[in-house]
Amino acid sequence: MNILELNGLTKQYGKLLAVNELNLQIQQGQVYGILGPNGSGKTTTLGMILDVVAPSSGDYRWFGGMSPIKARQQIGAILETPCFYPYMTAEQNLRISAHIKECSAAKISEVLKQVGLFERRKDKFKTYSLGMKQRLSIGAALLADPPVLILDEPTNGLDPEGIAEIRTLIQEIAQQGKTIILASHLLDEVQKVCTHFCILKNGNKVHEGLVNDITGTTRQIRITSQDLSLLKTTLQQHPGLSNLATDGPELIADLQPGTTTADINRFCFEQGITLSKLQPVNRTLEQEFLTILKANQ
Repeated sequence: MNILELNGLTKQYGKLLAVNELNLQIQQGQVYGILGPNGSGKTTTLGMILDVVAPSSGDYRWFGGMSPIKARQQIGAILETPCFYPYMTAEQNLRISAHIKECSAAKISEVLKQVGLFERRKDKFKTYSLGMKQRLSIGAALLADPPVLILDEPTNGLDPEGIAEIRTLIQEIAQQGKTIILASHLLDEVQKVCTHFCILKNGNKVHEGLVNDITGTTRQIRITSQDLSLLKTTLQQHPGLSNLATDGPELIADLQPGTTTADINRFCFEQGITLSKLQPVNRTLEQEFLTILKANQ
């Protein structure tokens, strides 16, 4: 089932074309990352599908054509920085959020436990770290138990510990079967939490696909030993390697079909060479992202 369909969605501010004829289909249960550099149109896209920004042309449909008002009740969203009353506790702020959302306050304790703030529920919001404030925002978005969660740059400005906490929380929410739409310019974040993604550049979609399709191991290996020159000369004799090249203190080569890293390790050992590194090269979303952007200059 398509949770969201975008058909030619476009937004123009004067001469600036912020989003250009964007077509997307997001299905139930996906963790969908909208990826792109700053100014690529990510936040504008989220604003349009949340009925905060009026499209210049094109349209979108939630849940197969549900009315915008009814659909909005099925969505938990965080578009801006956390906004709560600083002199109130987390519990008090969530009671206000529940009142605004016209949903029961009965889930407040459950939500606070889910986002890891139950022990700090009586503390004032102003005493919270930035990561805790962001987790409380996610908690507020979850109060009505929406099937869809929209997050705009959820780890922006956080330290490594805060980023890891939010990432883990998103993964836990996704395991509950919720559909998550996440906009980010942080490639590592998208790679670790998303199942699907698209790349926007200057308002245009330049790529779309599965995260797993462009990440993972390759047929390349990195290899080194104490005597790099001897290692290179020796490996040039192995028929299972090609494109052998020096890359700083290491060698990099392509494994031919049928050849394994164990074969290379055994061969070197038989030649009296002890390897200090023999490692498959993993493709990363960052490498593919830069390649895609370069191809669409």
